[in-house]
Amino acid sequence: MTTASKITLVRVIMIPAFMAAFLLSPRYGWLQWVALGLFIVASLTDYVDGHIARKYNQVSDFGKFLDPLADKLLVISAMCIFTWWHLFPAWALMIVLAREFAVTGLRLIAVGKGRVIAAGWSGKVKTFSTMVALCVWIVFHDYCWLNWTIILVIVLPTIYSGVEYFIKNWDVLSLGKKN
Repeated sequence: MTTASKITLVRVIMIPAFMAAFLLSPRYGWLQWVALGLFIVASLTDYVDGHIARKYNQVSDFGKFLDPLADKLLVISAMCIFTWWHLFPAWALMIVLAREFAVTGLRLIAVGKGRVIAAGWSGKVKTFSTMVALCVWIVFHDYCWLNWTIILVIVLPTIYSGVEYFIKNWDVLSLGKKN
């Protein structure tokens, strides 16, 4: 297993620790800072593992599978907690989940046709803005005025990048044609 994949695995392992700390933070306030620290470190490993994989030629099929999955699990775990706390609306969570499933499905169809759909710039912006917004929200979730700003910072790039993936790769679907 490559160093990059090991770092990605650490991110996956950090997710339950983040969730436990964040879920316990209303009772033990200091755990909010632990949760924030875990979320930030886990988010930064997304950059680190990718950098190492490219720089040291450690790109692997396992890494290509695990890295985006780890990102999705991390951000969706935080969104699920905010939804449970009635701060992140279920419809917004569904938009995020629908985009992730749709883009993953599109990529699977493309792979079946011998084509790889690389992460686009808008997808990277979506991931970055979502992770930053969630970091801010972990600290300031008690401020109602901030909630809608955070929701928009998450949902708008999510919609934009999802639509962009489909517009740029519509030909992969080959509607009405069989291979």
